Amino acid sequence: MMATGPLASAALEAPPVAVEKTIVLYDGKTVNDLSKFYVWLGPKGHEDTNCVFTVVDRIDGAPAIRASGQELGGIVTRDSYSSYRLVAEFRWGNVTWEPRLNLGRKSGILLHCQGADGNFKPTFDSPWTLSIEFEIFDGRTGDAVLVPGYRSRDGADRIFPRATMRTLPGSDYWNPEGTPRERIAGKGRLYWLAKDSDWKDVPGFRGKNDVEKPSGEWNVLEAVVDGGNLTYFVNGTKVMELTNCSLTYGRILFQSEAAEVFFRRIELHPLGH
Repeated sequence: MMATGPLASAALEAPPVAVEKTIVLYDGKTVNDLSKFYVWLGPKGHEDTNCVFTVVDRIDGAPAIRASGQELGGIVTRDSYSSYRLVAEFRWGNVTWEPRLNLGRKSGILLHCQGADGNFKPTFDSPWTLSIEFEIFDGRTGDAVLVPGYRSRDGADRIFPRATMRTLPGSDYWNPEGTPRERIAGKGRLYWLAKDSDWKDVPGFRGKNDVEKPSGEWNVLEAVVDGGNLTYFVNGTKVMELTNCSLTYGRILFQSEAAEVFFRRIELHPLGH
């Protein structure tokens, strides 16, 4: 089954599902099954006329979800979740699109998506929704982005997520030895532990301490989410920790953002497993 069909407004506000045993959102084995998700493509809404999201038969010998990057948007879980360990595998493809045709490849996973789809804009037709992002980006995988959103279409009620991150003085890099500081959406990006100081926005960039694998290889992402406390891992290395986030539950969105990317083995595990 393809990823289609909007959620009713009541479902958008439903309480989070308890992750008491492993929930397989995509198993990396089944062809053409995205039944746990629906599509959201900003101004086009739920209509994926260009097949931005598909399941391809064989990438490195097995099925995988393909996000083409041709349009901005995502596949979104039909349920909300609060406490879980997300495990997802990804690798880059070769195709890029304007406006990032010759820039670093970019995607991401939006955690704790809340409210109506597209509420990053008061017109509710943005590709993005109020959330906390686990950035996937050449040389920057593991960054965190606090994504604001509107609660109503009159533009009067805008929510700016907050989170606490340890940093050293004058730095926007997460550092476990740093001082806890509250961060707010729109006040700069939150960089992963070892983002290269010479980072360049070019395809395939890898810094001297990057833990993301070379292009064409599969990477394992983990997000340990305990309500308002989020910890990111890339290929087993802890790269980011946020605490006391103002968003504590929500849907999960896997992005298409001007670069071809493949996902497989998307699972939610109970905390501690």
